[in-house]
Amino acid sequence: MSVLLHNLSREREMENVHLAGEEEDIYSGYNDYNPTFDSEELENDVGFQQAVRTSHGRRPPMTAKFPGTAIGARPLATAFGARIPLASSMGRPMTGAVQDGAARPMTAVRAAGYTSSLTRGSAFDPLGQSKGPAPPLEGKNEDTPEEKIKILEKKVNDLIEESCMAQSIGALQLALEKAKEAGRKERALVRQREQSGNAEHINLDLTYSVLLNLANQYANNEMYPEALNSYQVIVKNKMFSNAGRLKVNMANIYVKQKSYPKAIKFYRMALDQISNAHKELRIKIMQDIGVVFVRMGQYSDAITSFEHIMSESPNIKTGFNLILCYYAIGDRERMKKAFQKLISVPLGIDDEDKYIPSNDDNDSNMVIEAIKNDKLHQMERNLKVLAEKYIMTAAKLIAPAIETSFATGFDWCVDIVKSSQYIELANDLEINKAITYLRQKDFNQAVETLKTFEKKDSRVKSAAATNLSFLYFLEKDYDQADRYADLAMTADRYNPAALINKGNTVFVKQDYEKAAEFYKEALRNDSSCTEALYNLGLTYKKLNRLDEALDCFLKLHAILRNSAQVMYQLANLYELLEDPQQAIEWLIQVLSVTHTDPQALAKLGELYDSEGDKSQAFQYYYESFRYYPSNIDVIEWLGAYYIETQFCEKAIQFFERATLIQPTQVKWQLMVASCYRRSGNYQKALETYKDIHRKFPENVECLRFLVRLCTDMGLNEVQEYATKLKKVEKMKEIREQRVKSGRESSSRGRREGSAGSAETDVKAVSQPESQQTSPLLDSGRDSAHSSSTKGERLSAKMRSLPGSNEPYEASSPKEIDASYVDPLGPQMERPKTGAKRRVEDDDFADEELGDDLLPE
Repeated sequence: MSVLLHNLSREREMENVHLAGEEEDIYSGYNDYNPTFDSEELENDVGFQQAVRTSHGRRPPMTAKFPGTAIGARPLATAFGARIPLASSMGRPMTGAVQDGAARPMTAVRAAGYTSSLTRGSAFDPLGQSKGPAPPLEGKNEDTPEEKIKILEKKVNDLIEESCMAQSIGALQLALEKAKEAGRKERALVRQREQSGNAEHINLDLTYSVLLNLANQYANNEMYPEALNSYQVIVKNKMFSNAGRLKVNMANIYVKQKSYPKAIKFYRMALDQISNAHKELRIKIMQDIGVVFVRMGQYSDAITSFEHIMSESPNIKTGFNLILCYYAIGDRERMKKAFQKLISVPLGIDDEDKYIPSNDDNDSNMVIEAIKNDKLHQMERNLKVLAEKYIMTAAKLIAPAIETSFATGFDWCVDIVKSSQYIELANDLEINKAITYLRQKDFNQAVETLKTFEKKDSRVKSAAATNLSFLYFLEKDYDQADRYADLAMTADRYNPAALINKGNTVFVKQDYEKAAEFYKEALRNDSSCTEALYNLGLTYKKLNRLDEALDCFLKLHAILRNSAQVMYQLANLYELLEDPQQAIEWLIQVLSVTHTDPQALAKLGELYDSEGDKSQAFQYYYESFRYYPSNIDVIEWLGAYYIETQFCEKAIQFFERATLIQPTQVKWQLMVASCYRRSGNYQKALETYKDIHRKFPENVECLRFLVRLCTDMGLNEVQEYATKLKKVEKMKEIREQRVKSGRESSSRGRREGSAGSAETDVKAVSQPESQQTSPLLDSGRDSAHSSSTKGERLSAKMRSLPGSNEPYEASSPKEIDASYVDPLGPQMERPKTGAKRRVEDDDFADEELGDDLLPE
């Protein structure tokens, strides 16, 4: 049967076999289909199915059969000759076999998926995408002990990371909570490993990380005993390598606790456990040991540590500390040597010329532009600034100590600095020499020292001229101040301090528009110059351009959030803009910064009084009186408030204090006597009036009240006081008649001329006061003027009161009160305190304008 099937297949195959030479088109027939090789139709092939069911259809072993098999010996047809054919498992000939000597082209039976007809099979799908998506991966079984341990380890690591992140943003309490939770999870992890029998696989690195993070968070939260315990657990565990270094952390905690002997002990223990290979770490620990010795006052031991560091690995900070120790023990020679070592310490930074671009190489210029402001260059600049700061501080410290006079010491330091890499600091030391002269009240020497810079380079000349302008401004020599301000501007037009000084000299001459221009130019050169912005606001205020002044001070408040001066100016501007509520809000902010400023409290009381809130006004006036009990305006208001509220006894203490402050002012003593009388204590009132009469025998008001009281009380002294009263009144009339006759004898022209000259005299007298006003603070003068105006108005009202001029008629206390009106009665306008504010003192102007005077 198999032989027949094989012959049949051979006949079908030979029908489709064509030799290459039979036809002209050698590529014809490539798409012809032989159903014999159609594997999809094998199920319908009766002969094939029958062969499969019999034993002859079993697959033979994978060996070639030589002639003599059931197929028989026949050659295979190839282009190179005949070969022995190999039978397939089904007895079918191999592809490309030669039958009857006819050569067959070596082609595939079917193209690789490219056919003209798709009726027999499915579409081309080599990747098997028609079968749908792959089945999902088999999930891990989280119930196994290994998976539980892995999940728990991940949670612990996440908690440690969250704790560190919380610490980095300042959430110290949250960081501590996360560290504690990580510790609990880690202990649970250890127990789970022990239960699963994997105790030997405990992760020591994870345990170390948890304990170290917990100790650090305890230290950050200032829980020092807990931190020390956590560090001790790590240090005592021999399984943790290099844990001895943590004794440095423990020593740092002892330093914070001011347990300096223990700190030194742990620093030395850490030093013993660190090998010499870690040189930098050992140097840092020795530096800490030296600092602790300094805090303990053991300068000799500190010097030993610092000298060792300077011999092994010198640095700027250690050199400065060494100079401080020598200064503390007063060793002049060693101070000089230490200063020379300090300025010779190499910084390890490149020269600034490296960052100057050249005109030839564009590629190099691009690189220089890229690295000119990078982080490395910024670090180099910061290191250089720090070194210059230490050198300047050390020179100013030792200059008065290393020689017999500070001038000689400064000269020695300047010579040493000039021969070092910090040659540009020599000029700054010369300026500091001038400042030292100022501190010793030697103004002339300071000026002479600064004048030596007039012939030096522009930067130094500008700084010196700026300081000279400031010094002459303090001396109120405004012409010299203006001259040196011009010199500073000529040397460096972009120097904001010089422009501010120039604006100040123009300001005192009341040329406010020009002063504003200089302040604006200073702001264009340096937008962060707060002095120029403050002065510009005051200038706009002088020009009555209140909205622009308000803008300046609001900008300044955004820069100086806690400046009482700025907030007080804002309150004053809102008051001038008739917005008392905003003024009150700003004054409350002033008090949040300066809680005990009596003038700010008094001003706040004045604003509440103008708003009609007497209780709040009394509270702030009384607080002002507590902190500064010598303000006459506040004392006057408080006394009037108690009289108005019918508490005359309490008003007495305030008027008595006013009497102590101004003993020559009779009105305060009259008010004390009036309070006694209004409270019904007529005997005390009489004694007070008698005392006033002894001090001021010509006071008409005192004599009138003595006459009234003696008459009402039936005393025999009435006639005596009445005679004195008539005599004083007669003298007063004679004096008034003389004044009146003198005025009438003068001509009208003379009166006009005298009036003009009087006006001129007033201006000439008031001019120096305006010149003395600081350009930074002008409100105090205005407030003082308003205060004097109120005082004049008060005195005029006291003189015009009917109770002091009308004759005495009543005999009962009630009628006395009805006929007499006190100078501070409720019908009067309430006196307001002058706003001579402490926050507007000239010191603020001096400090800001003197910015260049103090280079440190």
